[in-house]
Amino acid sequence: MTIPGAGGEIQAVVIEPVGTPARCGVLYYTDIFQITESTLRTARRLAAEGFLVCLPEIYPRELAGVALEFDDAGKQAGLAGAAHTSTAEFDADRAAVLAYLAARDDLDTITAVGFCLGGHLAFRAAFDPRVSATVCFYPTGLHDGALGADVADSLDRAGEIEGRLMVIFGSADPHVPAAARLRTLEALYAAGHEDLELHVFEGGEHAFMRDVGPRHDPELTDRALVEAVSFLRGRS
Repeated sequence: MTIPGAGGEIQAVVIEPVGTPARCGVLYYTDIFQITESTLRTARRLAAEGFLVCLPEIYPRELAGVALEFDDAGKQAGLAGAAHTSTAEFDADRAAVLAYLAARDDLDTITAVGFCLGGHLAFRAAFDPRVSATVCFYPTGLHDGALGADVADSLDRAGEIEGRLMVIFGSADPHVPAAARLRTLEALYAAGHEDLELHVFEGGEHAFMRDVGPRHDPELTDRALVEAVSFLRGRS
């Protein structure tokens, strides 16, 4: 499907659960490789838990309709897509997708999740008061504002987050080492988010939930998804 956005149409995939209709929507932000089969497998696991999952492309201006390969060329293309997208453009696309979800009469609540750069985007989605809960899986660039073409003000705006927040890291992630995690946590505490959930999985590498390549850790993936699903449900 396509969602009308300020910068043009945004291609997206919507996955609905089988059986009882979902009442909770999940805005799902991918990593830099966009909507790959690996990402769709994880999204289907969330849908199987009863959520409606909406995955918009994160680079609708640069890489519309493109799922990148998990190789050096794909990585460079994904990084280039980020470098050509401003924080304001990321935010405008978020507003468009949230408007689509909010307009659906079959959803009572909206939540957000994201992975890697998408974890950073999910964090910014939490600025919208309609987002009741957010899970950021190994978000990159929160500690130093690295997101796209400019320096993002994400941690400076952490006080705007009204919903519940969970952040999941791997202890062996070179993109978010201990010092970066500490900087993020200190900023969140300073902004009043002393009751957030923080998980640091021992031995988890960056993208440990991507089920392609040597970084994948199936056990940690299952543990992270169990925690995320329970959190999105409100721990009920």
